[in-house]
Order: sequence, then C-alpha cells, then structure tokens
Amino acid sequence: MRLIYVVIDGMGDLPIEELGGRTPLEAAETPNMDVLAENGKLGLMYSVGKGIAPESDVAVISILGYDPFKYETGRGPLEAYGSGLVVNDGDLALRCNFATLGPGGQILDRRAGRDLTTEEARALAEAVNREVKLTAWPADFEFRSTIGHRAALVIRSHKGPLSGEITNTDPAYKKVEGLGVVDAEALMVLQESKPLRPTESARTSARLVNEFMEQSRRVLERHEVNRRRDAVGKMTANVILTRDAGDHLPKLFNLGEKYGIRFAALADMPVERAISLLAGMKPIELPPPSWNLAANCELRVQKLLASLGCYDGFYLHIKGPDEPGHDGDYVLKTRMIAAIDEAFFGRLLPAINREEHVICVTADHSTPCRLRAHSDDPVPVLVSGGGIRSDGLRAFSERECAKGSLGILEHGTELMPKLVAFLKA
Repeated sequence: MRLIYVVIDGMGDLPIEELGGRTPLEAAETPNMDVLAENGKLGLMYSVGKGIAPESDVAVISILGYDPFKYETGRGPLEAYGSGLVVNDGDLALRCNFATLGPGGQILDRRAGRDLTTEEARALAEAVNREVKLTAWPADFEFRSTIGHRAALVIRSHKGPLSGEITNTDPAYKKVEGLGVVDAEALMVLQESKPLRPTESARTSARLVNEFMEQSRRVLERHEVNRRRDAVGKMTANVILTRDAGDHLPKLFNLGEKYGIRFAALADMPVERAISLLAGMKPIELPPPSWNLAANCELRVQKLLASLGCYDGFYLHIKGPDEPGHDGDYVLKTRMIAAIDEAFFGRLLPAINREEHVICVTADHSTPCRLRAHSDDPVPVLVSGGGIRSDGLRAFSERECAKGSLGILEHGTELMPKLVAFLKA
C-alpha cells in the first residue's frame, strides 16, 4: 500500500454569486476527483486553526504533521534554503518580493504586475548583489531571485548573530505568536523594519534590512530592465519588500523515521521544497513551473509513476489556483482546478490500482476570490482508495465535504496521523 498525498495550493474558496452561489471547486468540471470522492471519505480541515489565515509555509508545516507553533521559524529561512542558499544559525533570512512603489510610499502592486519574468528578476538581482554595500554593521548578504517576482535574502553578520525578531517591510503580512499571517486590514504603504524585542541583535537586523531596502531601491530605479518595462507601460520592479524574517532553520523530525514510511516529494517552489527536505523526504527533481499548468501536471504524473516502486509515500504540491484567488479571478481559478483534474488525476488514476493506494487530496489554505488573500476558512479534504469505505457523497467540494465522515479537523496536524492509519489498516 502506498500513500499519494496531493496538496493543491489555495484551492479552497467561498461561494461566489457570479458562479451561482458555488465555489470555484464546485463550479469546475472535476470528474476524476469526484470519482475519488464518491468512493472515499470527505471532511473539512482548518489547516492551522480557527482564526488563523496562514501563509503557505505555516500551512504546509501543519498539514504534514508538525505543530507550527513549535516548529515554525519564519518563511525567510525556508525560502532561502529551498532556493539553494546556505542558512546557518544566526544568519538573517527573509522572503522577498519585487514590487512597484508609487509616490508617498504607496505600494501600487506587491508583485510588480505579476508579469516580471524570471529572466528580468535575475538581472535585477545580479545588479543588487553587485552594487549594494551594507555599512550599518559588519555584514554581507546574498540576494537570489527565484520564480517571477519572488526572491530570498540572507544577511550574514561578521560580528555576532542576527535576529529574526523584526517586523516586515511588506505590510500585507504580520507576525502573530511567531507565525506569518495575512494582515487583512493593512494599508498598502511601505513599512520600515523595526525590532520586535529590545535586543542589540534585533535592532541591528532591522537597520540592515532598512539599509538593504533603501540602497536596492536606488539600484532598481535606474536599471535598464525597469526602463524597458516603463517604456511599454508595465509596472516597474522598483522596490524589494521583505517579510517573515528568521535566524535559523526549523529542526523538523524525520517523517520516514516517525511513521516507518519512505517518503518522496514532488515540489518545485522553494518553500515547499525546503520543508520536504527538512522533513527527510527524498526530492524528485522538477524544473521550475511553467505557465502551462497541464504540462506541469503531466510531468508530475510521469515522475510519480516512474518512482512508484521506490517509495511508500509521495507528497505532491501543485500550484495553480492560488494566484487567480489573489487576483479575484474566479473564472480562471475554476479553469485551473478543472485543468488539474484532467491533466493530473485524469492521467494518474487509469495508471494505478486504486485499491493499492491511499489517495488524499486537499489544499494548504483557502484563497477566496472575494478576499484576494488567504483566509482562515477550512479547506476540503478527501481520502480514497486502499479499501476505504465510501461516505456515499457525490462530489469533491466544500459543500459536500461538510457532510463527510471525517468531520471537521480543527488543526492540520490531525491529518497526517489519519493518513498513516488508513495506510496501515
């Protein structure tokens, strides 16, 4: 028996009037996930807990079975580690976005129009690494663009450790009990980083981040990439927003050792890749995601099928629905969910014996189109195959999952033990 654990990024949503009061998952054509639902058990899950609208790293840590209040150390170290940067204890690591800054510190777009190419971002990052020199403290840094507008920053002190106890310059997120969460009421104005504790290391860390941000702005504003973008009416990537600072990587227990299961991971984004590596999963290498979602899904099926005989459990993280959720594009989100059903599940299910596999499908968090941000709403969960008795429900959707025998999982940490129990039943 094998476990196939599929997490579809940001799939959860709320009813939308223009979709006839349905969510994008309800409105999407999903015959393959519906077959799994009809033959399995359904439920809902708060990926972290009620009242917490989590960032992806917090949610993924939780739904893999780790208490985020115990293990989470900030998205920054995970983003950096998953991007191939070295993160030692005492280094300051941050998640970054290239963004568009307007007059008076107004953030016009947190993602520079979401059309910054990886090549453009790489050219900007190279200029920042070459031209910015930190002087507020004896330190150097490494800044790396990853995919599109995303990037990671590691600052290394030459004189004592730095501290992740600082505020974000990105106003869209804040720290609550050490976790990165959405700030739904934030004004989109560039922030200054401030220490969260009255320590020299926190004060020094905030000064270094502010200096980096100010110096990098001057580099970006005059860069040829931004001159070209401005000339054709595109938003310029003229500022770097920072968030989720951390000063060490989390010490996650090894999932394989805990459950006696050989785990592999198919995850191409830095943060999910980092978490899976730290959890002791074997990475199955993937190229960066392309704009062709169907091709991305088909490649995952090929890689998964080629590795089936080598591992007992597979964790797959599929991007797609989260971005149109942030953009409020319920039509595109619906289409993306349907594309994943066809290109991933439509190719996977005919190629395996479902009785020999426990298949779980869920989301890391909800990204409701009307909110254009992550929310604390519970996400749908289905578990099928492996001789699991059916709930007799018709389809995979938030509404149907609310009727399922799995009930409502109050914390994401409850799911992994249930999956292992189904696997070993």
